[in-house]
Amino acid sequence: MARDTANAQTIESREELVASLEAGCKPQETWRIGTEHEKLPFYRDGNSPVPYAGPNGIEAVLKGMESLLGWEPIYDGDHIIGLLDPTGGGAISLEPGGQFELSGAPLPNLHRTCRETHAHLAQVREVAEPLGIGFLGIGMSPKWTRAATPMMPKQRYDIMANYMPKVGGKGLDMMFRTTTIQVNLDFASESDMVRKMRVGLSLQPIATALFANSPFTEGKPNGFLSWRAEIWRDTDPDRTGLLPFAFEEGFGFERYVDWALDVPMYFVIRDGRYIDMTDITFRAYLERPGANGHANLEPTMGDWMNHLSTLFPEVRLKTFLEMRGADGGPTRRICALPAFWTGLLYDEEALSAAEELTADWSAAEREALRNHVPKTGLATPFRQETVLTVARRAVEIARTGLKNRAQMSSGGFSEAEYLAPLEETLALRRTPAEELLSQYRTRWGNSVEPLFSEYAF
Repeated sequence: MARDTANAQTIESREELVASLEAGCKPQETWRIGTEHEKLPFYRDGNSPVPYAGPNGIEAVLKGMESLLGWEPIYDGDHIIGLLDPTGGGAISLEPGGQFELSGAPLPNLHRTCRETHAHLAQVREVAEPLGIGFLGIGMSPKWTRAATPMMPKQRYDIMANYMPKVGGKGLDMMFRTTTIQVNLDFASESDMVRKMRVGLSLQPIATALFANSPFTEGKPNGFLSWRAEIWRDTDPDRTGLLPFAFEEGFGFERYVDWALDVPMYFVIRDGRYIDMTDITFRAYLERPGANGHANLEPTMGDWMNHLSTLFPEVRLKTFLEMRGADGGPTRRICALPAFWTGLLYDEEALSAAEELTADWSAAEREALRNHVPKTGLATPFRQETVLTVARRAVEIARTGLKNRAQMSSGGFSEAEYLAPLEETLALRRTPAEELLSQYRTRWGNSVEPLFSEYAF
């Protein structure tokens, strides 16, 4: 989850909201890569969930990380719920079920991103291992029931947990039991944003297939390769999905703002207190300050920024674009996800090729891919072929884009090397989830317990 803000600047007009997105436009030489990844904490003794409180809980991990890193603590009331790097811009935060997230700093290349990932995981191990805590790289909690999963003490999660069952059947599972890898990427202009948004939305199901890694629920196969992706299909139709309007003539910052204005709110923050606003849209709040029985509330830019962070489409627009379609996974895949999207979107030759690949896909075809990939992954039919064929082409384009970027490591390696896990998946013709299922049915003896040793960071 994004960090909530309390920016008190009053909103005077809709145009200010459009301008807030347009402010993200940056010249290409300043584009950065921001990688986010979540992981599931567990006690190594018994592979059980880790509560927030206690001498060996999540709170203890955060305080240990604070001491180790010297980062600034983030509090919700009396509870430490995250850490902020005051110099680099990275942050550590908690998802509702204790999923531990690194929101990486905006970095100039994938070599720096991957070094950041390795350093973070080493730091987490240094703090967590003496507490008997490990972390699992997978897209869905494979063992615990939702009732057994602890809830982190964040006010926004209380509001969300109350609201989710009103709008979808699986929103609580999304909150408490899933993890993801995301990458945040920049754009040069409105037209560049539109191009990247459309390619990102079109190819997001392909990324879902390549990174599918959540085939277990409560200790057994759930019938899907990416149960995380399936969960998002029944979370909240108002704020999720492939945004068909993004492919309409005239799409841009204004159209995204208009969509966001008509999505129900979650909350506003005043004096550290989260106020439930789930019964009105942001448009109603903007047009009728004091709605929802809070006559003293004036809409602020902080309210707007927080609202944008509670929208969950497959590609999310803020002052950058967030690619949101991948399951959580092991270290190499944390590096592979930003490599895939950076290669596709940060080089003109590659972006043009990706546009050509997806240009004639219909809205119905994109939606069919999104609906079927969670279950059938790379084997999902598409036209006269399968998603495997499309994925091969997409990864090939990404490799070209990364080679064209010519960002070399100190050892002389191209950024394209980080695509290796995806190329292995394509060569095997099966998703990471299918590899897990194969292990489950053979040497693991129909048990998920070995996951906690073999796939822990």
